[in-house]
Amino acid sequence: MSGFDDPAFFGERYAHEYDERHPLDPAPAVEFLAALVPGGGRVLELASGTGRVAVPLARRGLAVEGVEASEAMTERMRAKPGGAAIPVTTGDMADVPVQGPFRLAYLVYNTLFNLTSQDRQVDCFRNVAKVLAPGGLFVVEAFVQDLTGFRDDQLVATRSLTDDSVDMEFQRHDPVRQVITYQRVAFEAGRTTLRPLRLRYCWPSELDLMARLAGMRLRDRYAGWDRAPFTAADRQHVSVYERT
Repeated sequence: MSGFDDPAFFGERYAHEYDERHPLDPAPAVEFLAALVPGGGRVLELASGTGRVAVPLARRGLAVEGVEASEAMTERMRAKPGGAAIPVTTGDMADVPVQGPFRLAYLVYNTLFNLTSQDRQVDCFRNVAKVLAPGGLFVVEAFVQDLTGFRDDQLVATRSLTDDSVDMEFQRHDPVRQVITYQRVAFEAGRTTLRPLRLRYCWPSELDLMARLAGMRLRDRYAGWDRAPFTAADRQHVSVYERT
């Protein structure tokens, strides 16, 4: 198994800086998710990470549980007020290694794409459906990949530049597997820092097919947590699938 294919790779590498480098206001997501289960009940977050959504959602009275491959990520969650009370199963989110039924499962911030093969993404949908109660919901937040910047399936960008540092990003695109391998490189004060990442993106229509194969159907799709209508011009979506 290569590092990119290890379910714990991302969390073990980035847990120490994740919240600081990827600031996120969880309030819109929490409001959206809580409204889907107004009567409360069991809720499952896949790739629960540092608990940025799970912790405030639990404060709303929902019985939130998590699946997270990286113990380093879970330790960060448990250090937050209320985080230690959330049960977390250590394992691969594609396997969904928990017992249902759940009224709601969710994957936020493009995390589904951390599963680097189509097979494992299909596994994730299928295993989520197994632990959902009849009529239960699966919410996926994901980007719509923009390929316009690639030349010969490669992209190089300067993210920041000062008189004593430069932060650059290199991307290589595999159009057959829909996989992008990133290397974010920071040069500063004689030090080089590498931040590698691999994602397998999906088009919304492909996600819909995965859901159908798992016995779910698309109920709603929005451009964001504010429920704005999704259009062909949008580069992000929140999709709500229902177990049929």
